[in-house]
Amino acid sequence: MSRIVADNTSPDHDSITYYDRSMEMSRAAVADSSSTLGQLLKYVGDARKEATGDETPVHHAVDVAEVSIDGTIPFVLSFTNLTYSVKIRRKFNLFRRSPAADPGEPLLLGSKTILDDISGAARDGEIMAVMGASGSGKSTLIDALANRIARGSVKGEIKLNGEELNSKLLKVISAYVMQDDLLFPMLTVEETLMFAAEFRLPRTLSKSKKKHRVQALIDQLGLRNAANTVIGDEGHRGVSGGERRRVSIGTDIIHDPILLFLDEPTSGLDSTSAFMVVKVLQRIARSGSVVIMSIHQPSSRILGLIDRMIFLSRGKIIFNGAPRNLPVFFSDFGHSIPENENRTEFALDLIRQLEGTPGGTKSLVEFYRSWEPLKRGNSISGNCTDLSLKEAISSSISRGKLVSGATAAGGGAAGPTSMVPTFANPLWTEVAVLSKRSFINSRRMPELFFVRLAAVMTTGFILATIFWKLDNSPRGIQERLGFFAFAMSTMYYTCADALPVFLQQKYIFMRETAYNAYRRSSYVLSHSLVSIPALLFLSMAFAVATFWAVGLDGSFLFYFLIILASFWAGSSFVTFLSGVVPQVMIGYVIVVAVLAYFLLFSGFFINRDRIPPYWIWFHYISLVKYPYEAVMLNEFGDPAKCFVRGIQIFDGTPLAAVPVAMKEKLLESMSGTLGMMITSDTCVTTGPDILKLQGVNDLSKWNCLWVTVAWGFCFRILFYLSLLIGSKNKRS
Repeated sequence: MSRIVADNTSPDHDSITYYDRSMEMSRAAVADSSSTLGQLLKYVGDARKEATGDETPVHHAVDVAEVSIDGTIPFVLSFTNLTYSVKIRRKFNLFRRSPAADPGEPLLLGSKTILDDISGAARDGEIMAVMGASGSGKSTLIDALANRIARGSVKGEIKLNGEELNSKLLKVISAYVMQDDLLFPMLTVEETLMFAAEFRLPRTLSKSKKKHRVQALIDQLGLRNAANTVIGDEGHRGVSGGERRRVSIGTDIIHDPILLFLDEPTSGLDSTSAFMVVKVLQRIARSGSVVIMSIHQPSSRILGLIDRMIFLSRGKIIFNGAPRNLPVFFSDFGHSIPENENRTEFALDLIRQLEGTPGGTKSLVEFYRSWEPLKRGNSISGNCTDLSLKEAISSSISRGKLVSGATAAGGGAAGPTSMVPTFANPLWTEVAVLSKRSFINSRRMPELFFVRLAAVMTTGFILATIFWKLDNSPRGIQERLGFFAFAMSTMYYTCADALPVFLQQKYIFMRETAYNAYRRSSYVLSHSLVSIPALLFLSMAFAVATFWAVGLDGSFLFYFLIILASFWAGSSFVTFLSGVVPQVMIGYVIVVAVLAYFLLFSGFFINRDRIPPYWIWFHYISLVKYPYEAVMLNEFGDPAKCFVRGIQIFDGTPLAAVPVAMKEKLLESMSGTLGMMITSDTCVTTGPDILKLQGVNDLSKWNCLWVTVAWGFCFRILFYLSLLIGSKNKRS
């Protein structure tokens, strides 16, 4: 008897009554037909609500021994003659010339066959395990069935109930659990599953029902004790490896998929944890799903849970059938399995032994091809089902399968694809859920924000003390220009900390979007919205720390806005780079180099009219140019403000050391020559004069602000395009 027992179930009369009531409900529901995982979880939730009188779930025990499978198999996934090859490129050695490295030899040496004419079938209610030694093609076969290999690269047919599976339908009715557990470390187990429910379950399902489903799934996965524990990572202690693996499975089965693919779900787990994981998979299969997993070397207990297995050796099938037929197969081959030895260990040892011989496993492959037709009843017979794909999906939905908001009403002659929406929720719902998840992660890792704030405040403090209360003199003008150039470039450099954020979440994003948990556009929008509050705070902190301390004129509001726009453009630029570069260190090198070029062509070191024509284009794409010119326009835009008076025109020249009386006589002499009176109080240079000397006269300060903001939106769009192109998560 298969049971899931909760930790806090008390033996009192009320608990027993609740247990009996829930069991009666479950048995009545499955008396005439097989029960889906969605039905089982729904029954548990309804029984809880009836027993407790509220929506707060209690711990419980669920007996699933009574669940049976119909005589009619609603889903059969068949694959025929699957073949997949990769091209082998010639290795290039810079220091040592190998005999094979002939200059006339082509770059491509040929191809290597990873899958060679693989055929088989998997049914719902069963676990199919793909086994073999390392490099045998296990993961490749799982990827091929899950449509994780680029279209056209795999030859052969993959059908569900005799009908071709298109990519759109497969994404909605299936789930793929990667070998690596890709989860947010600072979310609890319950929060992780709840966010998965928000993504994968339709908006029409109420919040309370989603919570009931998550609570029931926690019990189904045996995670009740760890429900409020964070997932954890290298720096934060969290759940165990087995619990983490079950959470990964839970996030992908929350919508009760029809097809479930898993790449070595027991890898890295101890025998007990591995058994618990496969036991969960057995319950999922019994609920009406097709479960196909790759596994390296299962224990005897795990082998007892597997219904069908495929053994591969160098891309070829050497056995396909029920585990109970394995001893007969090897006995007929002339290598009987000892009575007390693990069947899979014996098979793998024999395969490795044969692979080391000159002929390899060719004899075993040929023997299987001659042996298999004689045992076809145990192999792939009965692949066909009386139900069409559309009818099977409709029947599955009507029995309680929650396939991302699918409806049982197919609508006339429309195909099965029309029964399932591409995404379970509208865009704004996805944005809200993604934003909420990001805020929770940020709140639990405040050190990231405070380090960035400390960097900005430290920079502001240093600049404020260096450029303290600048005066209106020729020297003060040059010091202002230096302050503006450094301050505006600092806005971009301090945004470099956003680079690892997406790179750390990239594979989580790819896993979630690969099967339409949410739109890529939703991720880009939420990523942008979540960044704004932090940018507002950082901008205000820097503006307050420097504006009055440096003695700037002009509008403080505009000064704050241009700093905010610079942070926005810089953050967007770094975010775009994170979607393009594969590694953090490469990204940092690019950020530092590009921002240095932007500062060089901003107009501070060399005026626009002095830049060579062949480099002028870089001046206009410089992100530093527009905020730099904006703050200059804000500071020097007032024609009534004077920066150079009378004898100050001699500052910065050899005549600066001349006595003041001599300077006044020089001014009198110049007045006579020029025909205009110039005294020590006469204004010689105003703000607009400085702007003209710096070549800042093509845009107004507000236009510079809008261009800076537009650059931010431009890079967000480029980030979105990079996600569309670079996150297909498929082999070539």
